[in-house]
Amino acid sequence: MATLTVWKFDSANGAENALGLLARMQKEELIRINDAAYVYWPEGTKKPKTEQANNLTGAGALGGSFWGLLFGLIFFVPLLGMAVGAAMGALSGSMADVGIDDEFIREVRAQVTPGTSALFVMTSNAVVDKVIDEFRSSGATLVSTNLSKEQEDQLREAFAEAVQA
Repeated sequence: MATLTVWKFDSANGAENALGLLARMQKEELIRINDAAYVYWPEGTKKPKTEQANNLTGAGALGGSFWGLLFGLIFFVPLLGMAVGAAMGALSGSMADVGIDDEFIREVRAQVTPGTSALFVMTSNAVVDKVIDEFRSSGATLVSTNLSKEQEDQLREAFAEAVQA
């Protein structure tokens, strides 16, 4: 089973700084990172900026299209210049079926504001207590959605269809 976890930080560079912590925990086999990306919102800017964390996952299991559509849906900001339009409406219904519902989107949107950042991580095989303790000690706030294997497969399929359209 995969878990999509969102860690919110009270600074614009907190999520980027946490990548080192995440990499260390992966080396210690406390967590397996399937894919990751982060959003940061510097004070005084109109929109957040997004980055895929390729240094942790190689090419990434889900890819830029997944993160672009997810961030586009949450923040109206596409990742890597991907156009987000008509596919978003169709996709939002599919996302609810796989555990990313309107409440999750509203909660993330409400918490990630100017001057903050968030790390989005698709993981498996986590030693949950240790991972949570590590992140909480770094000042992070946890928001998460659990995905079953079936939901993860549905999510990949939904994004593949949206990208092809």
